[in-house]
Amino acid sequence: MKTILVDAVDAFVIEGQGIFKAMHELLETYPNRKIILTGANKEQMVEFGLNDMPYEVFSLAHNPEKTDPSYYQKMLEHFNLKASDVIYFEHNLEAVKSAQSVGITSYHYDPKKKDLIALKQFIDQNL
Repeated sequence: MKTILVDAVDAFVIEGQGIFKAMHELLETYPNRKIILTGANKEQMVEFGLNDMPYEVFSLAHNPEKTDPSYYQKMLEHFNLKASDVIYFEHNLEAVKSAQSVGITSYHYDPKKKDLIALKQFIDQNL
């Protein structure tokens, strides 16, 4: 069963509001493991409420950023996963391209549109 990798800030977490409840409800319809990916450092983890998430949170504290393919390689190694074991959605197009470059099936989530129908289609087609 594939793991769903979830972008933290500007996707799962809306700055100043907390967890995007409709997205959380969507993700809860899947029995798959979910891991929230972020670049946040310790201060940002507190600022964005990432210390109190319903799923595991992975961060390399901006070393490197998610726009660097080595972020994803280190994350996969940390969880003993292969790129084929996961799917990912992310708001930053450069980070999407970075994840794709290491073989992770990734979707660019537009935080302005908040299109959960398209996100559900991506998840359903790739799990």
